[in-house]
Amino acid sequence: MVQQSSLLVNPVEPNELDEKLRLIPQDDEDQGINCVVWKAGLPSYLVILFFIFLFVWRKGRVSRRGICLVGLCESGKTLIFSQLIYKKAVESFTSMKENVGVLDIANKGALKLIDIPGHERVRQRFFDSYKNTARGIVFVLDSFSLNKDIRDVAEYLYTILSDPVVSSNRPQVLILCNKQDHPLAKGPQVIQSVLEKEMNVLRNTQTNQLEAVAEGGNRKSFYLGQEGKNFEFADIRSLRVEFAASSAQTEDLENLKKWLQSVA
Repeated sequence: MVQQSSLLVNPVEPNELDEKLRLIPQDDEDQGINCVVWKAGLPSYLVILFFIFLFVWRKGRVSRRGICLVGLCESGKTLIFSQLIYKKAVESFTSMKENVGVLDIANKGALKLIDIPGHERVRQRFFDSYKNTARGIVFVLDSFSLNKDIRDVAEYLYTILSDPVVSSNRPQVLILCNKQDHPLAKGPQVIQSVLEKEMNVLRNTQTNQLEAVAEGGNRKSFYLGQEGKNFEFADIRSLRVEFAASSAQTEDLENLKKWLQSVA
């Protein structure tokens, strides 16, 4: 028997998010830290400084409650968004603006779900608007059409993973292999292998271009992964990248829901 996810999804107006975030329970880890500090018998000024640091740290964690759904057009992002927020399929079309909704995660609080448009003319602008608040990034791809879209998928994914803000904030990343209901769809392990090969080629090209610019003193090179070996997602030290399967068309989003529960 498959265990049901504890993710609770309710459509909530986005302007209610701040109020819901204030209700997020304190982590057990934080409570444990507080107890250790008091029992350690530190000088009062050190205790005050510590709790100032803890307050700022927790405020940063709470403020990053966004989940960005990104990917190419027709990958299934908006259908996934509507299944999560409205619990039903909503007719979708190529959009030039974002969709925003709020998810209630059981015992964890609220997450702000943002469906970023996949059109190449606007997707970077919208992603730039939300990446600072991203607690997690879900990169949705079409498991059936990957062969013909592999270059575009790899380039977009490379851009996101090498973004300085993403690298600094270290959100969790899920590459969601959607449309698994298609009989010719590739599984997550195959897709990971294909993507790593394409990302390796792309990384070499990007690195050479950046190094050429850096010689002119205008830009430093950014190397994604580990130098001296072929690209692997596991070598991206600043980010945790996972793969999972889904089928929004058949409402099979259990893997995504479990990931959202763990991220929240």
